[in-house]
Amino acid sequence: MSEKPSVLLIEDSETQALMFTHLLQEAGMDVSRVSSAEDGIEYLRSARPGLVIVDFHLPGLQGDEFCRLMRANTSTDMIPLLILTDDSQSGAEQHGLNCGADDYVAKSNDKDVLLARVEYLMRKAREEGGVGQADASFFKSQNILVTDDSPTYLMLLEEQLKHEGYGVVTAENGDLALDVADHKPIDCAVIDLVMPGMDGIELCRRLRARSKAAETALPILIVTSSGSKEKMMEALEAGADDFVDKANDTTVLKARIRALLRRKFLQDERQRVQNELKLKEVEIVRERMEKEAALDRAQYAAQLETVNKELEAFSYAVSHDLRAPLRTIDGFSQILMEDHGDKLEDDAKALIGRVRAATAKMSGLIEDLLKLSRVTSAPLAKATVDLSQMVQEIVASLVETEPDRKVEFRIEPGVTAECDRQLINIVLTNLIENAWKYSQKKSDARIGFGRHGDGGFYVSDNGAGFDMAHADQLFQPFRRLHSDTEFPGTGIGLATVARVVHRHGGDIKAESTKGEGTTFTVML
Repeated sequence: MSEKPSVLLIEDSETQALMFTHLLQEAGMDVSRVSSAEDGIEYLRSARPGLVIVDFHLPGLQGDEFCRLMRANTSTDMIPLLILTDDSQSGAEQHGLNCGADDYVAKSNDKDVLLARVEYLMRKAREEGGVGQADASFFKSQNILVTDDSPTYLMLLEEQLKHEGYGVVTAENGDLALDVADHKPIDCAVIDLVMPGMDGIELCRRLRARSKAAETALPILIVTSSGSKEKMMEALEAGADDFVDKANDTTVLKARIRALLRRKFLQDERQRVQNELKLKEVEIVRERMEKEAALDRAQYAAQLETVNKELEAFSYAVSHDLRAPLRTIDGFSQILMEDHGDKLEDDAKALIGRVRAATAKMSGLIEDLLKLSRVTSAPLAKATVDLSQMVQEIVASLVETEPDRKVEFRIEPGVTAECDRQLINIVLTNLIENAWKYSQKKSDARIGFGRHGDGGFYVSDNGAGFDMAHADQLFQPFRRLHSDTEFPGTGIGLATVARVVHRHGGDIKAESTKGEGTTFTVML
């Protein structure tokens, strides 16, 4: 069930207020009635009706001035407003509309006309944005700072402006005025031209500088009882928006203030619209960039799928097309040695041995390339892996191949990590085998493994080491820092290790001193 549309009725006549209230309630509306424009402003400070009906002629603040105040306030400027007029008030309708009313109805009109006007305004408001939401802001009086060294004039202006519905803050000198402006929101400043200490022109200049720094509009009006053309020009150059003689009736001053506040309201609205347009432009750019990024990702995914298929085809070709002739070369070389070795001279046997060694190296290189391709394309299957146990198994296998070697192993127990078991086995195998290989010329060879930080580990040796000036080449395929005659290898192992680590979102680093050993640190 929808809530009743709410109406604020401002009418000082008890008889007419009862009549209009009954009429609107019969039409299904929730009516709140006050008897003065001042009470209407107080009502708007804590409630937000869907429509305001105000009598043109009221005690105190008139209906047209109430309209101006509503329309000059960003929290109430969009609430529909209907003004009630008397037939005896010539031009009241036009005057009310000029002050910001959306419509007018003469009190002598048929009551159906009033209802029709009210329903039309409320329907139009709903269609244009639903005025009266529960979370909408309430009416806030526009605050005017009045600065004058005359207590009598301060009291007069404070009384007159508060009667107009403004919030008024007074200051007796320029220093107090600046202090007030620092601690309270000010919508307009009225400044006496001649004051002891800081005069009105200097105060105007300082207030204008502060408003520019805060990127806000602050209308400033200078008042004086002894002004000259020169002083007026100086005040305008200092940033004043208007200049009023105190000898004039306060009606002139209030009219100038209304004009300045109306201009400020329009400037604020224009700035708000510009800001909203900028935000919309940023949102449009962001959406376009997201669409382009999504398109790029889709294209990248398609390209990646194509590359993976080509990689699979390459791996198949390497596995079958290259290995087959190598097996033939190695097989025939072996037959030649076994069946006809006694007929060959030593030089021929040596050449056949070099052929077989070359085919073995080529076969190892092909195997390493296949491992590298599998590392790049294989999906990760993470689990908690006991790395210490895995290292123990790798070490046992190495010792079995060369039981006569003397190597001291220092393996920290209980080192675990969240990783892909098969891929991390490739990492540890390569690192431990490298440590085994590069420490083979040491009589006191030492190989270490242990925990490093949170989720990391290290593998160290006291072997040949390398020059750190060439460390950038260490993890590149086919780049080797030692010759084949010194330490044989394919140059693929560490490149494979780096790819596995990077696939785990980690990093690998090496620290080495030539002739003293190397430590690889892996963070997963």
